[in-house]
Amino acid sequence: MAQLDLSIVIPIAILAGLGFAALLTRDVLRRDTGSERMQEIATAIQQGARAFLRRQYRTIAIIAAILAIVFAGAIFGSAQLGGKANAFELGLRTAGAFALGAVFSALSGYIGMQVAIRTNIRSAAGSLKSFNDALVIALRGGAVSGLSIVSLSLAGVALLYYGYGALGPVLNQSTYDLCIAEGNSIGACTAQATEAGLILSIVGFGFGASLVALFAQLGGGIYTKAADVGADLVGKVEAGIPEDDPRNPAVIADLVGDNVGDCAGRGADLFESTAAENIGAMVLGVALFAVFGVPGIIFPLAARGFGLLASVIGVYAVHAKEEESPMAALNRGYLLTTVVAALLFGFASWAMLQPLSSGSADSWTWARYWACGLAGMVTAFLYVWITQYYTEAKYRPVREIARASETGPATNIISGFSVGLEATWLPIIGSSTTVRGSSRCPACRRTPGETWTSWMPPATRRRRSRKDTRSEARPSRPSSSSTRISKRRTSQA
Repeated sequence: MAQLDLSIVIPIAILAGLGFAALLTRDVLRRDTGSERMQEIATAIQQGARAFLRRQYRTIAIIAAILAIVFAGAIFGSAQLGGKANAFELGLRTAGAFALGAVFSALSGYIGMQVAIRTNIRSAAGSLKSFNDALVIALRGGAVSGLSIVSLSLAGVALLYYGYGALGPVLNQSTYDLCIAEGNSIGACTAQATEAGLILSIVGFGFGASLVALFAQLGGGIYTKAADVGADLVGKVEAGIPEDDPRNPAVIADLVGDNVGDCAGRGADLFESTAAENIGAMVLGVALFAVFGVPGIIFPLAARGFGLLASVIGVYAVHAKEEESPMAALNRGYLLTTVVAALLFGFASWAMLQPLSSGSADSWTWARYWACGLAGMVTAFLYVWITQYYTEAKYRPVREIARASETGPATNIISGFSVGLEATWLPIIGSSTTVRGSSRCPACRRTPGETWTSWMPPATRRRRSRKDTRSEARPSRPSSSSTRISKRRTSQA
């Protein structure tokens, strides 16, 4: 079957994600903001968060500009030493990708924080009316950040890929030489080397996003801990002000740091993660260019777009009853998102991961990639349950820590530390099993001409090969039962 071009999904998903983020923002901002005292406290937090973020972003902008120039100079110098004629263009492309990644990362953090500092008071006011109002407002306010992050990450990578592609090809010589050495045609090797050069020129996008994420998380985290551990303790111990009392300025500073570090910083960090995943998967698409061609390179972007659309559906599906646990409602929305994303991921795999020729892979290759994706989705869903088990008050780990606290701080620390160590083994086993199973399962990645022993570990294959060789070289001997029958017949004769 021929491949289908699903690149149209990318701009549709970007516009849908940003559009629904705007609708959610409008819905949140229309909600009640509570009493005058609540508004007074929220205003103080908002002013502090905006002032902190402005100061932090000014510092990050200076550092990012310097590093962009350094990267451009380093790429230019390396290309000049390698004798490349387009050294200046390579330097500019890398610096441009780095700058765009830094700008989009900062923008995603800024959007997340601006909406969060307005959602907090509305969620608190909604809790005075009903549990469902508080949950829906909080979730939709957080979803604005999530949808904006993924949309901007997808938009940045897509802009660089198609924009740099329109500027003209940049051939990667090492990829071309390796392709020719493998006996491929000049035309096929030129196309693959061009795509490789294009993808490598946008790698700087991830580095720019990482820079902003690093400073945003560290800056906000250090600030909030300084306020919490330092000034907040002074207010409680020396001034006698109760815990989290807004009369203590350190409490406001602590909440400012939470918004900057946990909203803006975490938003920039998630942006960097999604950007790196997109670019890394596109690099793998270049490595499989002979099998899937260009659709294999843009497949990660289309799959990310489908996931974005599935997330929109899941967010709008979350509603809770008054007596219901909040995690029950969130789990329903997450399950719905996972199912829709799995179906759309399967469609994208079927449409875009059909092999170009029957000799490179069989017609069920797309299903094997889909199976690997399903394994990852199931593992992610299991992580949610594992996290809930170790953090919810109704399960054994938290109850043990609470019971240990009754006998003093020493037993509290021992019990908490023990549970923390225990909580790591299930995620480790889950991720290891998924990766190992996806890489070793014959049904997940078998190609024509390969036997089932091809997926054994190398040491096992060598032992089996030696055993087969010895069995072929050893002359066959009759079994003991056949020997006794032969002797009996001889004696009777």
